[in-house]
Amino acid sequence: MSTDPSQQTSSAPQTGRPSRTLWVAAAMTALIVAFYLLREHWGHVAGYWPYLLLLACPVMHLFHGHGGHGRHDAGAGRSTSREV
Repeated sequence: MSTDPSQQTSSAPQTGRPSRTLWVAAAMTALIVAFYLLREHWGHVAGYWPYLLLLACPVMHLFHGHGGHGRHDAGAGRSTSREV
């Protein structure tokens, strides 16, 4: 085994997870398939818009990232009286 730094590769170790490029390619393929399915079956899907809109509300609430509201306990450690 050589300890010469010029012979070592700088590639990231393989972790068994797909790369970001593969995820982007899969997402783009899914979007293309969804587009063509919607184009072919628009008459069937159009009748479900009210139900899909109602379903979107609880789904967005479920997957909302509850970190953007700020800290609700920020004033808990402060005194309510002012010192002069």
